[in-house]
Amino acid sequence: MADDRGEVRGRGWAPVTRARTYELVLDRIEEQIASGRLRAGDRLPAERDLAAALGVSRVAVREAMRVLQAMGLITQGTGSGRESGTLLTAAPGEALTRLIRMHVLVASVGSHDLISARITLERESARLAASAASAEDHEQLADALRALEDPATSPVAFNDADTAFHVAIARASGNSLVAELTTALRNAMRVPLLERLEGDADFAATAAQLSAEHRAVYEALLAGDGDRAADLVQAHIAGFYQRHGLA
Repeated sequence: MADDRGEVRGRGWAPVTRARTYELVLDRIEEQIASGRLRAGDRLPAERDLAAALGVSRVAVREAMRVLQAMGLITQGTGSGRESGTLLTAAPGEALTRLIRMHVLVASVGSHDLISARITLERESARLAASAASAEDHEQLADALRALEDPATSPVAFNDADTAFHVAIARASGNSLVAELTTALRNAMRVPLLERLEGDADFAATAAQLSAEHRAVYEALLAGDGDRAADLVQAHIAGFYQRHGLA
């Protein structure tokens, strides 16, 4: 038997690695969410109670909570009021942005792939927003556009307004997942985009061109022309990256 085991291992098989206990806790929490027994806004059991129910140590539960908090899926409050305890949240956007940005920084995701993904998502966002955007969405776009078209806008303020414009389109799409992913990708590129704007020898001319491109997208959205808005967004994103050596 021992010889047989050695022969099998010699062919590339290895013992199964035992899962870390906190990962099993995460699995149980995921099961609760998938089944609908745990929803956004619900309070998770206290650390001691959850450890007892799952038959694990409080250390394992605590580590699982740290992972969920890093993922932006829970908030933890002290005291005894409505905000106390551990609450499941449905707003993981900031954590998603941080995750994507870190992958970009360590080159796990190349800029070409990031640009391609951003174009794909933003085309869909623009197409959907053309028919789904509300009056409030149009006003947010108009606010961002006014900041972009202001000749006195600095590179930092311009970049912030640019981000606000693209995020507003994503949120106007009516698809929350598309909006979260679009926002994360745009925010993940905020620093390199700002560096290009600040290093531009003729920022005023670049700002004027980009503002005109944003204006064209805005007018297509107002007209309800989703296909044209999608094409303009793609040309705008690809053009900027190519002109500034980011593609």
